[in-house]
Amino acid sequence: MAKVLLVDDELTMVQMVTEMLRAEGHEVFPYTNFKDAVAALEIHTPEIVVTDLYLDKTRAHGLEILQKARSITPPASVIVITAFGSIETAVEAMKNGAYDYLEKPFKLDELNLCIQRALSYNEAISENLYLKKQLKKKYQFSQIIGTAGPMQEVFKMIERTADTDSTILILGESGTGKELVARALHFNSKRQFAPFIPVNCSALPENLLESELFGHRKGSFTGALTDKKGLFQEADGGTIFLDEIGSMSSTLQSRLLRVLQEREVRRVGENVPTYINVRVVAATNEPLEKKIKDGTFREDLYYRLNVISIQMPSLRERRDDIPLLAAHFLRNKINPRSGQSVQITRQALDLLTTYDWPGNVRELENAIERAATLCEDNLIQIRDLPPSLVRSLGQPPSASTALSADVAQLPQPTTPPTSLVPIQTAIPGASAPLSVPNGTNPGATPTLHADLSLKDYLREQELAYLNRTLALFGGDKEKTALHLGISLATLYRKLSEDERSA
Repeated sequence: MAKVLLVDDELTMVQMVTEMLRAEGHEVFPYTNFKDAVAALEIHTPEIVVTDLYLDKTRAHGLEILQKARSITPPASVIVITAFGSIETAVEAMKNGAYDYLEKPFKLDELNLCIQRALSYNEAISENLYLKKQLKKKYQFSQIIGTAGPMQEVFKMIERTADTDSTILILGESGTGKELVARALHFNSKRQFAPFIPVNCSALPENLLESELFGHRKGSFTGALTDKKGLFQEADGGTIFLDEIGSMSSTLQSRLLRVLQEREVRRVGENVPTYINVRVVAATNEPLEKKIKDGTFREDLYYRLNVISIQMPSLRERRDDIPLLAAHFLRNKINPRSGQSVQITRQALDLLTTYDWPGNVRELENAIERAATLCEDNLIQIRDLPPSLVRSLGQPPSASTALSADVAQLPQPTTPPTSLVPIQTAIPGASAPLSVPNGTNPGATPTLHADLSLKDYLREQELAYLNRTLALFGGDKEKTALHLGISLATLYRKLSEDERSA
């Protein structure tokens, strides 16, 4: 059952309670001496402590035991008993963290019931802490998949801003993971144990959204049958995530501006404001500057929201992350017909890497889900990918039906570090950092190319290095791509750009 430490200076009392508790299946450690009991707390780490408040009739040693019991790891639930009961001593004990308070004389059944309630309380607290730890682990920003340069910048911004109270505006196309970043900000902040409330501002009509956000008084409008707390009040102490903020009406924009300025809300039909302590994280897939010019979004609200902005890159801006994401989505994917894990061919993976993904990561996840469900022999091939994707890349009909056993070696979907790493070591599959090309002296003064822009010069150097590496491997593009730490499709694309520019 439980480990119970019992402390009382009356030997008869200790013997009687010990017998009762052991009959209930508890492991009991009985003491009549204050110093021995304190030392035993560290040795036995009991779940329950039952202690007399006045062990020598003059000094409240029980309060010292209470404080010590609450300081051990994990802390024990303490039930204080005393023959010198008064409301003052009860309040003092409860203020110091006692679970409950019993006055002598008490019935053994009362003590037994009190211990059972304390154990249930401990179990609920432990389960709650476990779930919160699991939730935090799930939304650690290091769990966001991506090692490309643009994603490294996102990680850097999350790391810098997570534990602040600054308002955050997350920008990016649909499907780039804006809500995932908002959750990472919350669950890695000091507000992590308070509520996280997501709100889709485009999903509700204006009058209903106003009531949802700010609450209402009973009778303030037709259908308001009871008082209702708004989501801002529900999120008190935590974070509210306002997704698709650009779709909010001008009336609600005005009310939101006041919330951000005054940190208070007024329910619909109520004039008395309520103070709130809420961090606001907003997101949009629309250019708010254009909406400001059109007169559909308040400029002052934009500057209140855009204290710190985080730009989410599109998937086409981080193509090297596609194999990592594919590995992540396939990690626990089981074919429903065979019950076995699913793999993907190199040809299908190259096609995924070449596609532009207008729906971004969400579209990629859906494509993997579809292919894993439809594939035969637990192997995703080109024919299993969405037809619209295959057609958009101009694949011949034979390519979508051809069989291949060339299984792609996906990178392990490891989590990125919490701080920036050199890009060359962050490329999936890279065997070593890029080195200085042969014949180049790192300490030499660079030649000035006055006829080239920086972009053209870097492109020229990249192509020269690609061609040198390709020659080193005798024209074997697969080995070249593996050495460079890029996908085969990326290598083909870069080489084709060279041919087009020639």
